[in-house]
Amino acid sequence: MDKLLIQGGTPLSGEVAISGAKNAALPILCACLLTGEPLQLKNVPHLNDISTMLRLIGQMGVEVTMDGNDGLILDSHGLNNPLAPYDMVKTMRASILVLGPLLARCGEARVSLPGGCAIGARPVDQHIRGLQAMGAEIHVEQGYVHATARRLKGARIVTDMVTVTGTENLMMAAVLADGETIIENAAREPEVVDLANCLIAMGARISGAGSECISIHGVERLHGATHSIMPDRIETGTYLCAAAVSAGSVRLTHTSAAYLDAVLAKLREAGCAVSAEHDVISLKAPQRLKAVSVRTEPYPAFPTDMQAQFMAINCVAEGSALIRETIFENRFMHAVELIRLGADIRIDANAALVTGVPRLDGATVMATDLRASASLVIAGLVAQGETLIERIYHLDRGYERIEEKLSKLGAIVRRVR
Repeated sequence: MDKLLIQGGTPLSGEVAISGAKNAALPILCACLLTGEPLQLKNVPHLNDISTMLRLIGQMGVEVTMDGNDGLILDSHGLNNPLAPYDMVKTMRASILVLGPLLARCGEARVSLPGGCAIGARPVDQHIRGLQAMGAEIHVEQGYVHATARRLKGARIVTDMVTVTGTENLMMAAVLADGETIIENAAREPEVVDLANCLIAMGARISGAGSECISIHGVERLHGATHSIMPDRIETGTYLCAAAVSAGSVRLTHTSAAYLDAVLAKLREAGCAVSAEHDVISLKAPQRLKAVSVRTEPYPAFPTDMQAQFMAINCVAEGSALIRETIFENRFMHAVELIRLGADIRIDANAALVTGVPRLDGATVMATDLRASASLVIAGLVAQGETLIERIYHLDRGYERIEEKLSKLGAIVRRVR
């Protein structure tokens, strides 16, 4: 099992390109199931979760062709197996995203309840209730969701909670439904908008994506299209935090500040000089950051996927900060590992009080989930001596060539096999 070895204490400096967004690419890969014509995608990141999804739809009958360095052509005219087996989805919760499009196109889907990061309950009941409102008959048996419908019917769906994958699943199901579907309390994340833009390019009739109310007028069929995946805002935020904690100066390209208002505001509050132009974000950090408190909320507020990274930079910042996690109930597991490096963190339910210390010291730590892994990398970059991060397969699920990109910025980091 691979590990990451980091020699801390080097300020990051230079320029690096940001990859396509994992959380946008995964639902868009599933969108190919809605049409028998080819879907051409660009700016697709090379990640373990992407590979898992491609294997999953491949065994359903989708033909996958590489198109250049970061392009794919997906052709599902031969779709013949609307099944997502447990052994293929147990490591990735996003696999539930095949449920809506399979049901809409094939009239049937059998999808294993998924796995993924151990950061708390992310129930699929909102997906199931929404599909039932559209006329689907659904049974959950032996760990599988079995759904059938001759043709889905448009419906008004009000979700009990804001759910990104739920919104995406229902939106994909609704594009081929008979009549109009209204999704209220919809997720507003940019990745939802990116999926909507791809579906619209395929012939879907969608309005309101990016707001709390999305309207979808079902059509008889979708056609092929070409779409470029949006830049990864969480990867962008992670590299900005890495530069900030190391007192560095970086320039990130192929990205956008439009999706990062809350994160950039907190970095400026911490003392960083941040500027943005077109597809570039630049950051110059002070010698020591100021502690900043954050509270996670659905977009456009501060993202839960950046909580761990800000906990890491607060560990060596001046002062104390309170971090409140309101999205997932089990997302402070990285705190224990940061404490092994010398951090001063006190946990009380869904709140963490972080008091900055003068220095962290390298040690062996273990990654527990994707974003926790990123927080340990950030801490390792500033810790004195060597930090060895175990179980970095989590990192490979969401960060493309992370050791290569960090090395390009001057970090002393290497993969240990």
